[in-house]
Parts: sequence; C-alpha cells; structure tokens
Amino acid sequence: MAPVPPGIRLLVSFNRDQWYRALTFGLTFLLYTSFHLSRKPISIVKSELHRNCSSVSELATAAAAAAAAAVMAAGSGGGGIRQPSPPPPHTDMDCSWKPFDKSNYKQLLGAMDYSFLCAYAVGMYLSGIIGERLPIRLYLTVGMVTSGLFTCLFGLGYIYNVHNLGFYVFVQVANGLVQTTGWPSVVTCIGNWFGKGRRGLIMGLWNSHTSVGNILGSLIAGYWVSSNWGMSFIVPGLIIAAMGVVCFFFLIEHPNDLKSLHAQTSSPGQSLPAKNWSGGVNGHTEVYLQYKEGKNKVCYYVQNGGQSYDTELLLPRDQGSVCLPVQQVVVVKSESEPSAISFMGALRIPGVIEFSLSLLFAKLVSYTFLFWLPLYITKAAHLDAKKAGDLSTLFDVGGIVGGILAGVISDKLGKRATTCAIMLLLAAPTLYGFSMISQLGLGPTVAMLLVCGGLVNGPYALITTAVSADLGTHKSLKGNARALSTVTAIIDGTGSVGAALGPLLAGVLSAGGWDQVFYMLMTADFLALLLLLRLVMNELFSSKPHPISAVELKEH
Repeated sequence: MAPVPPGIRLLVSFNRDQWYRALTFGLTFLLYTSFHLSRKPISIVKSELHRNCSSVSELATAAAAAAAAAVMAAGSGGGGIRQPSPPPPHTDMDCSWKPFDKSNYKQLLGAMDYSFLCAYAVGMYLSGIIGERLPIRLYLTVGMVTSGLFTCLFGLGYIYNVHNLGFYVFVQVANGLVQTTGWPSVVTCIGNWFGKGRRGLIMGLWNSHTSVGNILGSLIAGYWVSSNWGMSFIVPGLIIAAMGVVCFFFLIEHPNDLKSLHAQTSSPGQSLPAKNWSGGVNGHTEVYLQYKEGKNKVCYYVQNGGQSYDTELLLPRDQGSVCLPVQQVVVVKSESEPSAISFMGALRIPGVIEFSLSLLFAKLVSYTFLFWLPLYITKAAHLDAKKAGDLSTLFDVGGIVGGILAGVISDKLGKRATTCAIMLLLAAPTLYGFSMISQLGLGPTVAMLLVCGGLVNGPYALITTAVSADLGTHKSLKGNARALSTVTAIIDGTGSVGAALGPLLAGVLSAGGWDQVFYMLMTADFLALLLLLRLVMNELFSSKPHPISAVELKEH
C-alpha cells in the first residue's frame, strides 16, 4: 500500500470546527476586501479628471500662441495684408470632463469624498444597532449587492456623459449608507468564531483585507483610468455584488448556527451511526439508530455481523435489532436569549469612548492618504495618473505589515492602548519626513511610503479589529455576545467622522500648499495620542499586567 501524501495527511489533521473557522476567516477577508476595492477608484480617477482638463487647456493655449506667432511672422515678413489672429479657444467646451474642470476642482473633489464619508459615518451608528436585530448573512448580502449597484452607477455617468455634480454626490451618499452594512457584520462574525487568544495576531492578519482591497482597487482602476474611467468603477462594482451572492450562500454567522444543520441529519426516518460499543469500524460492528415515527420507538440495528460480547448483552440473540418505546420530552431553556445592548449601554463599557475618539483622528489621517495620496504624488513627483496610483499602493503594503506588527506586539504585551500610542508617537515625525523627502525623488518616496503606511495604519487597524472585539466581549457584558456589533459600529462610526473630515480639510488646505495638509495630519496624530493617555497609564501601572494568553477563549 502506497503511503498517504503529506498534503492529504495535513488536510485530514484538521477537525470540522477548524475547517469552519478557516472558511469564516477566508470568506470575511474576501468580503471586506471587495468593500475597499470598490472605494478606491475615486482616488485614482481624481487626478485623471483634472489632468484631462488642465492638459486640454495647456494644449489649446499653446496651439493658440503658435498660431498667433505664425500669423505675426507672415504679416511682418511679407509686408502684405495682416491676417486677423484666431479667436481664443473655448477651453471650457473642449475640456474632457465637467464639472471638475473649474479652478475650485479640489473643493469639488473634496465634497465628493465628504458626501460619501459623512453618509458612512452617520449610517454606521445605525448599522450596528440594525445588524444585531437582523440575520447578518442577509443584511450583509443586501448591502453588498446594493453597493455594487451604486458603484456601477457612478461609472455609468462616464458612459452616458453625465456632467451633473448632484448626480455624483447622490451616488456617493447612497453608496456610503449601504457600505455601513459591511464592517459591523464581518467583525461580529470573526469575533464569534475566534476567542481572545492571539486575537491581535489573527485580527492583524485578517485586517490586511483593507490594504489588499486598496491595492487591488488601485490596480483595477488604474488599468482603465486613462482610456475609460467609467470601467474603473463598473468592474469593482460587479466584483462586490458577486461577493454579496457568495456571502448569501456560504457565510456562517456563529458556530451555534451549525447545530441546526447537525439536527437536520437526525430527522425522523433517517439512520445515523451511533457511538460504536465494540471497537468501531475496524471491528466490523456498527450500531445504528432509527426513529419509528408511527410507533414512537427507537430501534437499534447491528450491521456487518460479528456481534461482540457487549452487543450480545444489549440485543436479543435471535435478531439483529431491538426497539424501545420513547416518550415526547419538552425542553425548556433555563435562560432567555440575551437582548441586544442599547447605544448608551455600549458607551458605558470602559474604554469605548477613548478608543472611539482616538480612532476619529487616526482614521482622519488614514483616509486622507486613501483619497488624496495619488493626486499628491501626481503633483509632487510629476507622474501620470496610472503611475501615481500604482505607487500609492506601497502605502497599503506598509499598512499590512503595520497592522500585523501592532497585533503581535499587543498580544505579547497585553497592552492595546500602549501599542497604539507608540505607533502614533512615531507616525507624526514620519509624516513630516515624508513631506520633505517626497520632493527628492522616487527612491526615498518609496521607502517613506512603506514606513508611513505601517505607522499610520497600524493603530487604525488594531482599534477597529482587536480592540473592538475585546470591548464587544468585555467582562462587564456578562457573556452577552450580541453587543459586539453595536460596539464595533460606535467605534468605527466615530472614526468615520474623522474619515469624512480629513479628505474635506485636505481639499480646502491643499489650495494653500500641501505643507498645510501635512501639518493637519501631524496634529491629528498628536490628538489621537492624547486621547489614549489615560488608558495607557492604566495599562502601565495596572496591578495585574499580563499578556493575552493563547488559551483564553471566548465562550460562545
């Protein structure tokens, strides 16, 4: 007999529960990757919209100047009749896209970001409360499909030549509202399946979906941005809608949901293997149970012959089965299902307010980079839209590493707030260095993008994942796991207020120079650090500091 391949041996070494955990981890990772993948195109298309307008204006001005010079030369050299100079070109009509061809294009693009993020922030507070009262799988599916619809609708504006700013603002607001279904749902699912042991590491790896989605969104949008930017939205929209369908068919919200599946396999009239009383399959004796629906009896059958001494004592000698009468039993639960926590009840959980306000400023910095980094690279490094979009993905690569490191360090130390504070303290001077070094060339810019991505996204990733899951299962809740969605929504909703303010302020401040934008980002990092100081002091001077044990698991 040939030996079993090591790969097969590895696969069968995992039990059913571990496979379900792996499925939940991978599926929720892909689901939220598609969310961020559909948000990224707007930042890539920004520079193309304005670059088209400015390029047309420059070409038209240059052509007009050349034509005027030619006329002047012909008139002066020939001494004949002087030709009238051609009329100035109508650059407003010739511009490739409106309404972003005006001098206040930064404010208009900032308003686009603000409309999405403001709707997202407002909707997030409601989303967690609604999500705890509806089936998460259906709630998430509807949100993803409708988000795909609105993302495609934005791209159709290019195909159908829509130049109405109100149309794009409406689409952004609607998309921001429906995208709030994503984060509380996936964090609740991952929190239900994974306990507190190594939660920082698991959440750090899992939260890389944010950066992976940004990278894929940049690459997909960049592929079409110069030729047909409508496809930069339509393709991501189709992807998130398709993932919504996958969510409907495969997402398991909680391990307890599988009990109904196992109960169905024990339905009346079906035979199931029972615990073998004589040594299992190798002994060629299998005992089966079958419920006789019309006779109210349970019958025991022995197959494959070879009755052992144990089964001979249980079954008659002249037949291979025995039926026993049963009676109906009514099972009453000893305690009722925990009720969903209120908004004010979630705010009273220790640490929720501090981490929420700190995330407001941390997410302000992260989302300013998300929406404005490609345009900044275009202006600072003088690159086209596609190259700037590709280069901006390095910020997200650094974010993946930073999120994982933050999770590992916080697991090792058992100090979430301290880990965030250290990274925020290092991020502020790094941002200033990036604003200086990005003017020196491509090489230094690449290095600083990676470092900034890690330090900026590390605290943001840790607070929105491991910290939210920890607070949502805080001991003060006495095992009420239904609070996780509301706590997650409050923390991320407050952070989304900063995410809405950051790009808006960047659009206003960038008119006076990019240095003002970086000063704003450094100030936000400093404020995020200040808001965590009380929690940091509690962690450093706590009488019982301890790392988070790998065996400390959450009760389901």
